[in-house]
Amino acid sequence: MKIVERPSPNQDARGGVGVDMLVLHYTGMTSGEAALARLCDPAAKVSAHYTIDEDGTIYAMVPEGQRAWHAGLSFWAGARDINARSIGIELVNPGHEFGYRPFPAAQVGALTALCRRILERYSIPAWRVLGHSDVAPARKDDPGELFPWAGLAAAGIGFWAAPGIDPGEAAMASLLARYGYDPEVPLEKTVTAFQRHFRPSRVDGMADRETRVILSGLIAAFDAASGARA
Repeated sequence: MKIVERPSPNQDARGGVGVDMLVLHYTGMTSGEAALARLCDPAAKVSAHYTIDEDGTIYAMVPEGQRAWHAGLSFWAGARDINARSIGIELVNPGHEFGYRPFPAAQVGALTALCRRILERYSIPAWRVLGHSDVAPARKDDPGELFPWAGLAAAGIGFWAAPGIDPGEAAMASLLARYGYDPEVPLEKTVTAFQRHFRPSRVDGMADRETRVILSGLIAAFDAASGARA
């Protein structure tokens, strides 16, 4: 795992909040160097703890003990200052605006190794390994439907579960909120974010039966896992 120091000035103190989330992003810029320059630009006021290039090079930008400015206006499970409680990792990818493409194996391999080390250092539950679109579904699409969430979960990073029973369309909003999504975001936006993460084969914002049974299975597994940790 190759780590290169590329310090960013865009950081501040966590304010005594412990790390209990890992948030993954794509850079959404035309090149990796352009993304790194922006993440180090004081005027941009954005940063991440790490950025991973497509060749697998990891750039260490903000110390983990500091708050990086990666999530912006966001929400998860009642918390709104996601930056204070998370590690943020950017993956170099042009994103939906500049030619979204699959994440190369070298990049995913480096991410997997880095995430394993982070998860060893902090008590981050699997269901709190999230995408930017999960914590900001009204604003963000990243890391998007091409990101290999299922494969990462199979490697022990993130949450996945077998489908459950159909809870019915009327239950979707409450179940999504129970999992952690912001209940104040329009349902279609939240369903779209959920699909990007858990049903990437069709991202249309429709709470169809397949989406509903995937969510139901996640909730059942979430309840069992979180209850076992209590």
